[in-house]
Amino acid sequence: MSNDFNLGLLLYIPYRAMEVQVFADLAGAGFDDITHAQARVFQRIGPSGSRLTELAEAAQVTKQTAGFLVDQLEAAGYVRRVPDPTDGRARLVTFAPRGRKAVAVAAKTVARVEREWTAHLGARRVQQLRDALSLLCEITDPYAEAGRSPTSPSTSRRARG
Repeated sequence: MSNDFNLGLLLYIPYRAMEVQVFADLAGAGFDDITHAQARVFQRIGPSGSRLTELAEAAQVTKQTAGFLVDQLEAAGYVRRVPDPTDGRARLVTFAPRGRKAVAVAAKTVARVEREWTAHLGARRVQQLRDALSLLCEITDPYAEAGRSPTSPSTSRRARG
């Protein structure tokens, strides 16, 4: 059956399954007010914070849309805006304590799902899949040349999990 699907769909279906689990676990932990649109921006915040323009670019939304979503996340206590230490005129979007807790829940879910997938496929196949997808990112990831992660535009490139 899956041989009939194009590669994009074969990549999307497992991603969507992981996303569903992450949102379910977030809701179960009391973070049931994050929307998919907000998550698209939220998951791209770097560990030291990110500028709004970076978030908009990474999430492939307009700066106005990113600003609107960050406003919502800030009102809900997930993020805060702080001065950029490298440029006093700029501001960084950083995780607020509530946001860091949500990130921890999501990371735990991702790790669990990856363990389930590894149990199903085997460690060798998962490593081959990770290697193949990493190679594919070389020609599909707009942040690869800049040395940035697809999920964190202001951080160094790292293996995706």
